[in-house]
Amino acid sequence: MSAFRTVGARLSFALLVVVALVLGLVYLIVVPSLRTRLVDARLNALDRAARTLAREYAASDRDPDFFSNASADTNARVILMSVDSQSPTLVTPGISSLPGRPLGDYTNDPVATRTAQTSHRERGTVRRSDGEFAEVAAPIRNESGNILLLSAPLHDSLADVDAIQRRMVFAGVLALFVALAIGYGAARLFAERIRRLERAADRIASGRFDEPVTDSRSDELGELARAFDRMRVRLAGLDHARRAFVANASHELRTPLFALGGFLELLEDEDLDERTRREFFETMAGQVRRLTKLADDLLDLSRLDAGRLHVETEPIELGGVAGAAVEEFSGVAIASEHPLDFARNGPTEARGDPQRVLQIARILLENALVHTPPGTPVEVAVRRVNGRAELSVTDAGPGISTEDRAELFERFYRGDSTKASGSGLGLAIAKQLAELMGGRIELDSEPGRTVFSLVLPAGEPVPERTKR
Repeated sequence: MSAFRTVGARLSFALLVVVALVLGLVYLIVVPSLRTRLVDARLNALDRAARTLAREYAASDRDPDFFSNASADTNARVILMSVDSQSPTLVTPGISSLPGRPLGDYTNDPVATRTAQTSHRERGTVRRSDGEFAEVAAPIRNESGNILLLSAPLHDSLADVDAIQRRMVFAGVLALFVALAIGYGAARLFAERIRRLERAADRIASGRFDEPVTDSRSDELGELARAFDRMRVRLAGLDHARRAFVANASHELRTPLFALGGFLELLEDEDLDERTRREFFETMAGQVRRLTKLADDLLDLSRLDAGRLHVETEPIELGGVAGAAVEEFSGVAIASEHPLDFARNGPTEARGDPQRVLQIARILLENALVHTPPGTPVEVAVRRVNGRAELSVTDAGPGISTEDRAELFERFYRGDSTKASGSGLGLAIAKQLAELMGGRIELDSEPGRTVFSLVLPAGEPVPERTKR
């Protein structure tokens, strides 16, 4: 892997680019601005001095010491310029505050030329062979054709700017190296945290859920690590449930198959009487029904898990569905000595799938008849309350413990407080079917009374037909 393709290198390079851009912007903003301010400050000082000196020269009656004194006061070269009357663009120097210095460079000075043309004070910068100068030219009142020019070198002021510029460049280069070092170190730490998450993901992908994913930081990577750990716990639970599901399903299939195999071997005995054979056939038919129900339950669960189980939502009369379930289990109730009652509390319209509602009613009613002692009264009731429709199955059995209630709707769960019969899939299927129809299964249990309720959205009441 190329070094630049690593996260650490990319983050370091990104930090380096950001720092370089920031330093470049600071340089472009500060240096030109500082230079402009220094030049403007010098020009402003010369402008004020030129206004005053022009008045003073007009009133000085050509004092020979005027130029030297003015130069000392303003720290600038003060020159008297003459304008050619024939050509206002031709400006020549006359008297200077520094008589020993050549004045040839000031012939046709651009600032003085503009003043000659406008008759107003003008200002600007001029570059000559010995450097750059700030200049202000002011016309002398009452002396037509004479201009007072103040020219100050900018070398000292710009030298400070150059020094600042060099220091900024040095500081910028140093900052880039420091940013590169710090960025690379921080990026390596950041990349190491990412590699830990990568190793954790590989462990989880390979089915190893024993080692937790830890990161104590409170940033986004820390949140991601905690999300990974929640995923690990969830996947561990799903893996455990899968293993338990396979083991329980295998057990539930093996038991009736083993029983059927045993009965088939017994039926090969020619000495069996007809009555015993009929008993064997009835028992085998019961085992086949058990296998068929288990296969149907497993098929429903696989469809629910795959999202392929379709339910129809339509208006149904809940009392009719509950009555059909009671009639279907009346024989079972008599055989198991359970008094079975049906309480129809008027028309109860609901919205759901009639076949799936009947399937849930069968599951709830079968649980009440199978998991309670003989002689326990069981009541099926329907009612409409608070904008919802309920189908409830109530038994007067011993109740369900708090520990069992927490896992009662899990697949293959059969609590110690109930008889160890059935596949343990019924309530899990009922719960998921109810949720698919926009409803739920509610449980209320205490010693001597247990109520399972299917709660569905209420439908519109069916209007009674008008009597003729």
